[in-house]
Order: sequence, then structure tokens, then C-alpha cells
Amino acid sequence: MMDWTDRHCRYFHRLLSRHALLYTEMVTTGALIHGDRPRHLDFNLDEHPVALQIGGSEPADLAQAAKLGEQWGYDEINLNCGCPSERVQRGAFGACLMAEPQLVADGVKAMVDVVSVPVTVKHRIGIDRTESYAFVRDFVGTVAAAGCSTFIVHARNAWLQGISPKENRELPPLKPDWVLRLKLDFPQLFFVINGGIRSIQEIQTHLLELDGVMVGREAYHNPWMLTQWDKALGHQSSVLSHDIVEAQMVDYMVKQSALGVPWFAVSRHILGLRHGQAGARKWRQVWSDHRLKQLPAVEVAKLATQALLPTRSAAFHFDQKVV
Repeated sequence: MMDWTDRHCRYFHRLLSRHALLYTEMVTTGALIHGDRPRHLDFNLDEHPVALQIGGSEPADLAQAAKLGEQWGYDEINLNCGCPSERVQRGAFGACLMAEPQLVADGVKAMVDVVSVPVTVKHRIGIDRTESYAFVRDFVGTVAAAGCSTFIVHARNAWLQGISPKENRELPPLKPDWVLRLKLDFPQLFFVINGGIRSIQEIQTHLLELDGVMVGREAYHNPWMLTQWDKALGHQSSVLSHDIVEAQMVDYMVKQSALGVPWFAVSRHILGLRHGQAGARKWRQVWSDHRLKQLPAVEVAKLATQALLPTRSAAFHFDQKVV
């Protein structure tokens, strides 16, 4: 979810679910150690619980990055061993690390030794076109011995050559049963399933047998589904309307604008808010219109609401007619 789940996106998602664990976009150890740390690490306190996802392969660098994450206040440090993009491979991390389980274990051990928050690993079930349950079982066993007790498993292989990251989320076949096998083989560990999950019904089914569910792009494109998660996790659900959430985000945009952040850097994350609603396309077009970037967020919000009004008015008259 690089370039997607930034702090503005996470603030939005936290309004929809008070208890789901949120993850940052993957940040490389080099960016954290040598780059603009506040840019990569700052977050709003309302985002808790939130995990920092890092990419890297050198144990010393991973330890330093993990320590920075803990100092900044993150609730979990997650090592990404699942991203298949060529850019990530050139940095010798992401999914290609699964070919070196001992190196991953060394990195995990280095992080566990310097932080008190949980260190977790996100990975695939294999790499390239060789499908072997023994491969992922041995990977988990090796890394678990270094001190990792929670594994987030994208239940498909990562093909490292010849296809795009998007195709890597679609072409390699999903094997959710392999995650269940891992849970049976390592009952003392925690397993979170990821990949192709699109409904609250699927989430509830997985939670009967596994310890958690991670949802990525479906939650981004259809964020209202997050409003069902708290109840599924055994918490009281927050009852909010789409209008209230949009108003809260406009409020946030105004505050961010005062800090020098343009409102459209925030609004791009809320375009799925009205997914499935009548008039959503016109509403989305207003928030996406580059010609409106010079207007204040409050004025754009008024135009977006006006784009919805004809649909709402028509629905009202229809209801009246039926009555």
C-alpha cells in the first residue's frame, strides 16, 4: 500500500473503525535512518493502534529503524516480506527475502532485541511459480525461532518476474487453506490472513479459525466496510453517517491546510466514501476536479454536496410517490 495508507488516509480510516489495527505504508530503513524522519514517522495520536511497516534486509539497519518507530510511539513494528515490486527487489527486500529465511530471522532478532513493542512479519506463501507448502512452513519456523510470534500471510505466491504488482495481486492463485495449515502446524503462533478478502462475511468466517484478517485495497476503495469491523471484533460499533464522516474530514482538511498541506492531498483518500450510493460518481468528480484546487476545502465540500442533491431530491419524491 505504498503511497496509499499515509497519515491522512489512516486518520480517515480511524473515523470509521475505532479498534482495527492500522498499518503505515511501507517505509525503507534507508529513508528512516537517512531521510526526513518526521515526514515518514509523524502521525496523529487518534490513529492508535497503528503499526509501522518497514522494508529492509540489513539487521543493524532494521534494528535502528525499529527503535525509531518505537520512540515515535508506534504500537507494532512490521517487517514486509511480501511486496513483489521490482523497485523493492532492487533494494533486496520485500518478497524476495523469503528466499533467505535466516536473513529475515536475523533481522527479526535484531529488532526484537531493541524494542519492547511486538515485531511482526508480513509475507507471501511462496515466491515465483514453485508452490510448496513446505517452503512457507520452514520460513515461518525459522523466523518464529528468532522471536516473531505474529505472521500476516498474503495467501498467494509472489511472482518476482514478468508481471506487474497489480497482476501479482490477481494471477497467482489464492490458497487460504495453507494459512489454516500453518495455524495447525504452529498453534502457539498468531496468524493473520490477507489477500482477496472483500466482505464482512469473509472476515467473520476467517476469524472462526485464524487470529486476524488484514484487508488492503478493498478497504481503501470501499472504506465504509470498516464501519462493520468493530462489531465483528466484539466491540460496540460507532454509528456515523456518511455526511458526518465527510464533515469531519473537511474539518481535518482545514486544519491541515493551515499547516501547509493542500486539501487535495487528503481528499484523494476519501473518494470511496460514498461507494455504492446514488450520486457517488458526481460527488467523486467534484472532489477530483483539479480546476477546484484553488478553492478552500469548505467550498469544494459545498459543491460536492450540491452534486448529490438532485439524486437525494429524486429519491425523496420517489419515496413520497410510493407512500
